[in-house]
Amino acid sequence: MRRVISLVQCVSKKQNSPQMAKDLYTSQLFVNASAYAEKISDEWFIISAKYGLVKPTDVLAPYDVTLKDMSAAERRKWADRVFSDLKPYIRKTDTVVILAGVIYRKDLVKKIEDFGCKVEIPMKGLRIGEQVSWLKKQLKDN
Repeated sequence: MRRVISLVQCVSKKQNSPQMAKDLYTSQLFVNASAYAEKISDEWFIISAKYGLVKPTDVLAPYDVTLKDMSAAERRKWADRVFSDLKPYIRKTDTVVILAGVIYRKDLVKKIEDFGCKVEIPMKGLRIGEQVSWLKKQLKDN
């Protein structure tokens, strides 16, 4: 049976105190992406530059870390860690929907595909404002 697992990228705009991860990030992009992930997925996770793979209910303190500040080698190491943490939650028959920018998904997609999952990137090529609009439309249409 094919399941849908979604990965939502963390964002820089956050609450000022520790929160459940799903409530920590406050940008329109994250709020809409997480609502969409919740709607279409059997299970969803946040991919955090600092913490790696995070369950929506994990409590996190605010932080200021982004993959953009990491070297290519550090990003590859981060992707290895995220994939290692993701493996227990996915099966070869699953579809993994990635709601994340290029830098967050670049080193992850091949690992997930090589594992046997189908990968979908529904907002590929869209700018941030376009992503928010696309997500709002998806949430409204269904």
